[in-house]
Amino acid sequence: MEKLGEKILYLSRRDVESLNISIPEVISCLEMMFVEKSAGRVEMPPKPAIHTNGDAFLHAMPAYVPKIKSAGMKWVGGYPENFKKNLPYISGLLVLNDTETGMPYVVMDCAWITAIRTAAATALAAKYLARPESETLAILGFGIQGRYNLETISEIFKLIRVEVFDVLETAVESYRTDKGGRFDFDLQMVSSPKEAVKDADIVVTAGPFLMNPSPIIEFDWIKTGAFVCPLDLDSYVRPEVFLKSDILCTDDTGQFAYFKESGLFQSCPDDIADLGDIISGRMPGRKHADDVITSINIGIALEDMAVAPLIYQKALASKTGVWLDL
Repeated sequence: MEKLGEKILYLSRRDVESLNISIPEVISCLEMMFVEKSAGRVEMPPKPAIHTNGDAFLHAMPAYVPKIKSAGMKWVGGYPENFKKNLPYISGLLVLNDTETGMPYVVMDCAWITAIRTAAATALAAKYLARPESETLAILGFGIQGRYNLETISEIFKLIRVEVFDVLETAVESYRTDKGGRFDFDLQMVSSPKEAVKDADIVVTAGPFLMNPSPIIEFDWIKTGAFVCPLDLDSYVRPEVFLKSDILCTDDTGQFAYFKESGLFQSCPDDIADLGDIISGRMPGRKHADDVITSINIGIALEDMAVAPLIYQKALASKTGVWLDL
């Protein structure tokens, strides 16, 4: 490591992806963090946002995990129309700061970490809330986030069938090509959201977040005993799903309350479980096989700070990245 305060390590997206950090490693980082969070041993304010263009957003996401001396902030944007310019939906940077001096020591592209930690949080929530024998998965929105969710969930569950709905008809075929057909489940594109959802043990919605959504997924579409994770918040899932779920939880109740005060989730009850408390065992998870359980994973900065030090350490070990003058 270069002298603190003089240099900062820069990691591009290609650098981060080249480190080949495994899905189990990321899930383990998040599981540790949620236990720490449940015990009150972390610090994280709700993420503020600015909106420069329609449904686009820019979020400032600071957090601190003392157990691993990880403190920093992610500055991330999501711009749904970027595909028209051949640009990614999600972009941004993450900075880590030394916990003793506050000096920044690494800045990295945040596209990979955002995608993988979001998907790992879904898989972790499913581990504790879906039926253990779950074998069918529905994914609505099969872009980068949908793909990563498939990868992480298949690490936890022995999937036999995955049904995808996406506005891009070539989404599944593109995935097959990229993977060279190397997966153990039946992967199919379906013609409607209802067709994807109706027989699924696990349902993930991974479309863009919309400020004024017109959600279509009805509670009656959802299979008895299913686990639902709407990553696009209330953009795909109708309010009745939140109201009728036997258990409703979120990755952070403080952030959920902050978003609710901002106008989101107006139909949701105020009494909502915290995923960290379920993972740590402070609160019970699934009680009955027939329970429909929904986890509203908003995406929290603690997830980024749980994984970022691993990226940094692996970059140091492999001498990846470029040192810049601070």
